[in-house]
Parts: sequence; C-alpha cells; structure tokens
Amino acid sequence: MKKIFFILIMALTTSAFSQNIRFEGTVKDTTGVGLEMANIMAINKQTKAMDAYAITNETGKYVLNLKANTAYTLKVSYIGFQTYEKSVTTGATNMNYPVVLKEGTQLNEVEIVHEMPVSVSGDTIIYNSDSFTNGTERKLEDVLKKLPGVEVNKDGEIEVEGKKVQKVMVEGKDFFDGDTKLATKNIPADALDKIQVLRNYNEVSNLKGLENNEESIALNIKLKEGKKNFWFGDMTAGIGVGMEDTRYIVNPKLFFYSPKYSLNVIGNVNNIGELPLTAQDYFKFTGGFKNMMRKGGSSFNVASNDLGIMGLRNNQAANIESTFGAANFSYNPSKAWTLSGFGILLGNKTEIETTTISNRIDNLPDGSSQTITENREEFTRQDSKQVLLKLSSSYVPSEKKHFDYDALVKFSDQKENTSLFSNLLSDIYTGKDQNPFSINQNLNYYYTLNEKHVFAFEMQHLYQKEDPFYNANLSVLPFGALLPSYITEGNPLDPVDQANIRDDVSQKRFVQTNKLDSKFDYYYMLTPKSNINLTLGNTYSYQNFDSSIFQILENGTQNNLTDSSEINDVNYAFNDVFLGVHYKFMLGKFTFNPGFSVHQYNMNDEQLGTSNKQSFTRFLPDVYALWQIKKSETLTYNYSLTNNFTDINKLAQGYVFSNYNSLFSGNRFLENSTSQVHSLRYFKYNMFNFENIFANITYTRQLEAIKNRALLLGVNQISSAENMDSSFPDETFSAIGNYGRSFAKYYKVNFRAGFNWSKSNNIRVYPDTDANPSNNPTELQTIESYSQNYNLSFSTNYKTLPNLTLGYNFTVNDNFSDMIYVDSPTLTLEYYFLDAFSFVSEYSYFHNRNKAKTIDSEYDFLTASLMYQKKDSKWEWKLSGTNLLDTKSLDTNSFGQLGGTSTFSSYRVQPRFVILSLKYTL
Repeated sequence: MKKIFFILIMALTTSAFSQNIRFEGTVKDTTGVGLEMANIMAINKQTKAMDAYAITNETGKYVLNLKANTAYTLKVSYIGFQTYEKSVTTGATNMNYPVVLKEGTQLNEVEIVHEMPVSVSGDTIIYNSDSFTNGTERKLEDVLKKLPGVEVNKDGEIEVEGKKVQKVMVEGKDFFDGDTKLATKNIPADALDKIQVLRNYNEVSNLKGLENNEESIALNIKLKEGKKNFWFGDMTAGIGVGMEDTRYIVNPKLFFYSPKYSLNVIGNVNNIGELPLTAQDYFKFTGGFKNMMRKGGSSFNVASNDLGIMGLRNNQAANIESTFGAANFSYNPSKAWTLSGFGILLGNKTEIETTTISNRIDNLPDGSSQTITENREEFTRQDSKQVLLKLSSSYVPSEKKHFDYDALVKFSDQKENTSLFSNLLSDIYTGKDQNPFSINQNLNYYYTLNEKHVFAFEMQHLYQKEDPFYNANLSVLPFGALLPSYITEGNPLDPVDQANIRDDVSQKRFVQTNKLDSKFDYYYMLTPKSNINLTLGNTYSYQNFDSSIFQILENGTQNNLTDSSEINDVNYAFNDVFLGVHYKFMLGKFTFNPGFSVHQYNMNDEQLGTSNKQSFTRFLPDVYALWQIKKSETLTYNYSLTNNFTDINKLAQGYVFSNYNSLFSGNRFLENSTSQVHSLRYFKYNMFNFENIFANITYTRQLEAIKNRALLLGVNQISSAENMDSSFPDETFSAIGNYGRSFAKYYKVNFRAGFNWSKSNNIRVYPDTDANPSNNPTELQTIESYSQNYNLSFSTNYKTLPNLTLGYNFTVNDNFSDMIYVDSPTLTLEYYFLDAFSFVSEYSYFHNRNKAKTIDSEYDFLTASLMYQKKDSKWEWKLSGTNLLDTKSLDTNSFGQLGGTSTFSSYRVQPRFVILSLKYTL
C-alpha cells in the first residue's frame, strides 16, 4: 500500500514539474523602486488557463513556474498604477523578465478575464474561492483547507497565521455571531466568491489603532452575484441501505443576503452521528461576548456545576440521535442601526459504552509502595435539550458614536444515567439531572470627541442559575463514617448484606450568580504615534450556594442529613475596584504598551452563622511590545501579573459529592493566587512564496495556587482546597512552532511541533487510625509531566487529477507513572471526474501504546462518499459510508495529577453506515 501511494505521489509531482522553466524578474516603478505586493499572472494563450501567479516580495521580485516553449499573456497590476499586459513566449531555459509600471489608474479597456487567486489590500488578504476548488467541495470548510496559510481542525476551528479566527461574517454580517464551526460546516462552497482574511480586526472603528489587535483575525465571506438578493441553499434527505436498523438524515439549509437584511436557517435531524453542535460546543458558545476585563489584571471566573454530564465523549459514541435547528437574522432599519440575533435548539440522545483501566502507584510513608488497579465498564445514556437565544442592536450614527446592546440566553434540560461495574467497587448506578439557566447582557458606548480624545464605556452582566441533582446507588457509600447523620444499614463486611441492602444517596445543589463587570476607558492621543489610556473598572459578584444530602433507606423512608458538615447555605460577595494606566507609543518599527493597574479587593462569605471578610490592595503591572520586522513579519512579547480568585464553589465548607467515590469540602479561608505569564511570539507570512511561519513560547509561574488536599483510599477520594505555600510554585512551559508553504500552484505542506512541560504540586494525605482526615499525616506531592506533538501534512490541489492529502501525527506523553506514544497517519483522496462525479475518501490509523507495552492497541477508520450531479443540475445523489472498516472502538489515554493516576479508556463507536441521500439545491 505504501509503495502504491509513493508511486502515485511521484507521478503527480513529475507531471506538474516536467518541462517547466523558472520565469522570474522584478516589478518596479519608473524611478526604479521595487513594488511590494504587486500581482503577476501568466495566461496560457492556447488553453486560456492561468498557469501561474505570484505576488512580489519587499524588493519587487517575483518567480513563476511556467511551461517551456509556450506562449503566454503576462499581466501585472498594482494599486495606483496602470495595468501591464504583454505577450511572452518561454524558451527551454530559465528566463529573467523585468517589468516597469507607470503611475495612473488601471486601464479600463484591458479586460482581465482571470482573477488573482490571492491578493493583499492593507491588512486584508483576499482569496478567490474558484481558484482553489476542484469540484469536490461542498461546504466552506472544504475550501478553507486548500487556501495558503489557512488550517481547519476537526472541531471546525479556523486558524490563520497560527491564530484562531474569532468570527466569521457573510457580506459583512455576523454568521451566528461569528461561530466558526457553524460557518465551516454549513455555508455552501458553491456560494463563495471571495474569502477575506481581516487581520488586526477591531469591529469598533473608534478604537482602531488605540488597542493591540495583532492577535485578532476575522473572516468575511463575499458571495457570488447569483447568491445575493436571492434565496439559496439546499435540502438533503438520506436513508441507510443494507442495514437491519433504520438510519436517516434530514438536513435543510436556507440563506438570504441583501444589503438591508439577511436570514439563515439550518436544520439537521439524524441518527448517524452528524452533530452540527456538540453539547460541549453549547457551553463554549459565547455568542460573540468578549472578555472585557482581559487587561484588568484580575481573574474571577464563575465555575460550572454541570456534574460532568457534558464532559463525556458525546460526538463519538455507541449511538447518537441528534436534533438541531437554528435561525440567524440581521436587519437594518436604517443605515446607522443594525438589529440581529439568532435562536438555536440542540437535542441529543447519546449512548456511551466505555471500558477503562486505571493504574496508580502509591509510595507510602514507610518506604513501601502499592499499586492500585481498577477495571471499569460503564454504560451511559444522556438526554439533553439545549436552547440559545441572542438579540443584538448596534447603532452607529456617525464615525464618532457607536452604541451596542446584546443579550444572550441559555437554558437546557439535561439527564444522564450510568451503570458502572468495577472490580474494586462492585456495581454502581448513578443519575444526574440539571436545568441550568443563564442570561448575559452587554452594553457598550464608544465616543470620539475629536482626534485627541476617545471615550469607551463597557458593561456586562451575568445572571446564572444552576440546580444539579445527583443520585448514587451502590453497595456501600465509602464516606458514611464522615457524615454524622448518615445511617449505615446492614453489615458492610457481610457479603449477604452487601448484596441485599444497598446505599441510595442523593444530593441537591442550587448555585446562583449575579456578576457585573463595568469599565470606563479614556484615550488621549499625545501624538499620532502615542496615546495614554486611563481605565476605571469594577467587578462585582454575588453568589448563593445551597446544598443538601439525603438517603433513601431500605424501608423506603427518607433520611435528611442535617449536620452542619453535610449541608451548605453560603453567600459570597466579591468586589474589585481598579484604576489602570497604559502608555502606548511607536518608535520606528517598535510598538510599546507598558502599564499597570491598582486594585482594591473586598470579599465576604457568610456561612455557618458567621462572616469572613478580606480586604487588600494590589499593584499589577503588564507589558506589551511589538517589533514589526517587515510588513508581514513580527515579534511580540507579552508580560502580565494576574491575581486569580476562586468563586463560591471552593469556599463552601459543607461536604459535596463530586462523584460516587469523591467527596469534597471547601475552605472559606482561601486566598487568591498570583500568576506571572511571559510569552514571546514570532510570525512571518511571505506572500512571495506563500510561506507561513510562526512560533510561540509561554512560561507561567503561579504562586499560592489553590490546590487539592486529598486523601486517597484505593479509588476513593476525600479532598479539600488549600493554598499552596509560595515556596512551591506551579510552573508550565510550552513551545509551538509551525512551518507551512504552498508552492508550484498545486502543493501545500505544513509541519507543526509542540512541547509542553508542567510541574504541579498537591498535598497528599495518608490514612491513620481515625476517620477524621483533617489530622492525618501529609506529604507534598510534586509531579512533572512532558508532552510532545509533531504533525506533518502534504496535499495536492489539481483541477483535473485526483488529489491526495497525506498526514502524520506523533504524540509522546511522559507523565509521573507512564509514557504513552500515539501514531496517527491519515490519507484523504478527492477526485472530480466525468464532469459529474465526485469521490471523497478519508482513512486514519491510530497506534496507541505505552513504554512498558502493557497497553498496545491499534484501530483505524475509513469513510468514503460518491456524489453524482450533472452540470447545472439542481439534484445531487450521494452514496456515503461511515466507519467502513466497522471498527468497534477508539482508545484514549489520560493522566491525573493527583496521585499520578494513568488511565486507558476504550470507547465503543457507531457501526458501519451506508447512506443513500438526495440533495436539491435552490
């Protein structure tokens, strides 16, 4: 097989490079100055095709790879200069051809039939979509993967120049508030005209140039003329063939764009595992809300109480039934006013089957060691219904004023039932139920008084309500002795009692959060290249945390646990008032933006009939520096000192079940931790040879981190929270580098390497003779872990030949107890033939093993689809197969810092599907 692939690649490469010459030169103005970013294209006179194109470098140099002994029309264009067009015939050897452009407007009489595949205008890179397609593309994602300098991962996240794209727009209008996954998976490829990469993006024009936006990137999709002011989209319906159980998919998509309004409607009902949004995506969906306090110097994040329901692998499971509906609109009542919003309904029924092996080696205080090995089988059923609603209003009456209001509502109904069988804990049955609700509101006002004075006011309010309910039915509750009101029935040492009398324990929780962030910024322009930014900000949070535990006894009565250690009734107020000062100035190619913030913190928690108040002041500096080496080459340094605060979840001192084998109690006397972060980033994007290079290193040092104080009893855990002594900081160091290049028009190669080192400290508690873990002997446990990841990919992009994408990923995880290796080569084949057929297939192989070879698993996946659509026909037939090799499961490894537990898990996946579908295109 490998030999066949090698021969095929060599044949394709040889066909592209045979009998070609290097055609190079310079593009200059009449004074002899080289013109950077000029566009050059060579049109084959016989075939009328564009055989090559190029963009000049900083000296005006260009290079084209042309066929020998061939007549071409050479066209050169540059903004502000007349278009150059000449006939050129290549010889058998390399040629040098200088070009001189005359100033003036482009000549109207010159008809430019071909468009440049890539062009640059200021901070915007413009890709002509049709220049990169071969006929097999069906959605935006398929096109983006072929663009130079653009990558798309399996989660639908777009990366340009090593930076994640923050939003996607269509015709300048947010597509579901810029969510990249919904865009990449649903916008049809045949509607695309231009794809604009907006670098240094800031949607508020008042703040452009005042803030550091080098890391901010957005995409804007320009539609073909036939897709504007008309409804477009498609309707797909499919059914399984050759299977005993019924498989189906129904997927309508409808879009309308005009200057005044737009509407997008997407639906998807299926049981083949195709998820437009996973449940994890739901929680990550921000609705376009930004972190307005990112420069404030404080970190106060509201923790989730989702009971881990959404943390399971519900995008690759034994069975998935998905219902998805979404609508997005944008309307302009006037030129200055824009109304927009969306509604999303997500329903998933998921069945998950997991086999897990966990190993932990404990070094005991007496010098001996013991190995804890647990084998588990879990059968989980999830049923979740989730809704997102968003309404936005933006009013920009002039260049001086900008007003925004947004409201995002989330609510859901989530249930999970699990049957678990453990070699150490017998059989356990758990149930989880929750109906979280949140509303996030955002109010912004920006005002430019004149060229010297700019004002900005931003306010964000979060109201969140969580009510997780947890039930566990097991042979013996491991923590019964710690709960004074708990009634232990029967004899836990008697197997007969264990079989006939079980512990049935439940826990209710209610967590309510009101959090208000407000910030006022004043920018004063000292000179055109320098400004002072004064910030007055405040974060106020008020939270309630209530929890209670009860058990159902053998006779059916309910025993409510009422001791103060078994319930929580906590109120917590947090307030941070700060004043920030930043000075931004430019010196030649350098931009500096040092600053600091002064904070006054006040906290008060009320529980157990008393109040605990804290109040203190902190000075927090930060530095930003940018070296603009060239127009598309930068080196950026960031430093920040941040105060990190916990929310109410770790302050509540009453016991809370984290799981059937994990009991946690908070600590009301916790203090904040302090982290300093240094990052250095290098970036270079060379349009001359479409070379994309970036590298980033980050070092973080966290003092007095809030860590676990844990007593491990076999696979059971009793833990609390505690500030680690500042002599034992947590540290992480990460480095990532990427080299990508598109060359000879048909090829794209990318190599990425990453390294991560971390040192983490926890407090390990060892058992003694009594049942109270607070007086047990302890030991500081320091764990270092290393990980390496290497990824290499090569792809072709021919118009008439089959196209290949070859990839190889290698990962090494070296942790406290084991070393894990994962190999994963991939192969993708695309072919458009006979002007009607499209064939797409993807093969991936995984080899998962550890150093000791006690774990050694291999599995692979193969998907393929054959599509038939005549030219200009609105109907398309598709025969697609998923998991064609009928692989039964996939494997993963994980590592827990606490105790150094190494876990190997095997997840059952859906069987082989073959779906016959029909699509109608509007």
